[in-house]
Amino acid sequence: MSVAVRISNSLAIKAKIRSKAMHRSVAGQIEYWAKMGEILEDNPDLSFAFVQEILIGKEEAENSELTPYEFQ
Repeated sequence: MSVAVRISNSLAIKAKIRSKAMHRSVAGQIEYWAKMGEILEDNPDLSFAFVQEILIGKEEAENSELTPYEFQ
């Protein structure tokens, strides 16, 4: 479901710049920021970088790209 949302011009410009650098659409960039903000608000003890790594690991697992850890 799509919903039209008004945002400030300055936020739109920041999203456009960041979206180009991160190879996302502007909407995708804003969705990413919203998702990260929601996760970080719900888990204030976690760092931004840690949450990013969790999300990357989740995507890798869903795409069968994980390698088993071998204990020595």
